[in-house]
Amino acid sequence: MSVNTKQTSKTVATLASHMLHDPKATPVEKSLAASALSQSHSTHQTGAEMEHKASLVLHDPKASKEAKTLAASVVAQANKERHAKPTS
Repeated sequence: MSVNTKQTSKTVATLASHMLHDPKATPVEKSLAASALSQSHSTHQTGAEMEHKASLVLHDPKASKEAKTLAASVVAQANKERHAKPTS
């Protein structure tokens, strides 16, 4: 497994922290926020399940701008080997 060299930015980590403390945040938003924070100052990579959840948020026209920001950060830190396509 490759090592993740990307980390959550300070701006996104701050957004994630606020999201976790927001009583109006949805469970999906809190889950994305937790994932983003876990990848701040670490080499953790996004797991397949969380990547799928983030992808759904990115494609949801009703998702908030904040949720999409968190989802984009989570997807950006996914395992690239999982998406490698075989060459012919």
